[in-house]
Amino acid sequence: MRHFALAVTLLLPLAAQDSKNLTNIKQLTNGGQNAEAYWSPDGRRLVFQTTREPYQCDQIFVMNADGSGQKLVSTGKGRTTCAYFLKDNKHIVYGSTHEAGDACPPPPDRSKGYLWGVFPSYEIFLATDEGKIVRKLTNMPGYDAEATVNFKTGNIIYTSLESGDLDLWSMKADGSRKKQLTNSRGYDGGAVFSKDGKQIVWRANHPQTPETMARYNELLKENLTAPMKMELFVSGPDGKNRKQITNNNCANFAPTFTPDGKRIVFSSNMHKCDGRDFELYIVNADGAGLKQITNFAGFTSFPEFSPDGKKVVFSSSLNTKSRFEFNIFVADWLE
Repeated sequence: MRHFALAVTLLLPLAAQDSKNLTNIKQLTNGGQNAEAYWSPDGRRLVFQTTREPYQCDQIFVMNADGSGQKLVSTGKGRTTCAYFLKDNKHIVYGSTHEAGDACPPPPDRSKGYLWGVFPSYEIFLATDEGKIVRKLTNMPGYDAEATVNFKTGNIIYTSLESGDLDLWSMKADGSRKKQLTNSRGYDGGAVFSKDGKQIVWRANHPQTPETMARYNELLKENLTAPMKMELFVSGPDGKNRKQITNNNCANFAPTFTPDGKRIVFSSNMHKCDGRDFELYIVNADGAGLKQITNFAGFTSFPEFSPDGKKVVFSSSLNTKSRFEFNIFVADWLE
């Protein structure tokens, strides 16, 4: 769901784009808007969202780790977002608006600035990896989406408007034991667990002035939020002992823990704040040791380490042929 207008990058051999941490880069998709690819527990597959013909907005697909065998696993109706495998390697969770109608919800009015639609028709569904919906996991008025799973504990973390604000919640894989994790006024979302399940990291926009708070509240009434001022936070899995780890007043998002849980790779436009060029960065879990990983000149985001920690999947406008295209890539990770 998190798509930015993109600049076209020069068509260069992928080997020329290698960095000190990413090498042997391979492109897995070709054309359309492909994003948020996340690994299966066995590392053999990826689940991702894509806008491609004949669909007018994002649907959920699964593919093999080499890019082969791409197939639709959502309903093909409405708009979907943020799919993730469960630890059994046989089921997925994802957000979808299909119960509210077959058509895509209308995109936000960009005359008000760059905004995300937090559509109230989003609910989170549990489905088989073949696409059969097994259970609806949320059923409250307002936005429920952005679910990710910890493969060790099986717990799900997601963003919900159930409290009247966009907060983080957790639940079990059957939708039971829902628990609110954050309560600061503002947007909290895009959360993921560390591999051992002992930490979470997420993006947040907590307005600090009366003016920014008023704008946040007005946008929320219209089921919108502004994403261009997001900071990253780390806490325990219950939301306690929260620590802010970025403070640059830019758009920082799509964080993921390194396999050892000591560092976080994320996407940011801090090098051109307020712009739509995003690169990958790495930082210690305490906020120290910030370092830029990529320099692709365009949009690069949604990194995630493979279960064995040897590879990183990400989405990028690298080597695209059209302005709004972005694809999924995989690379070997080098320390």
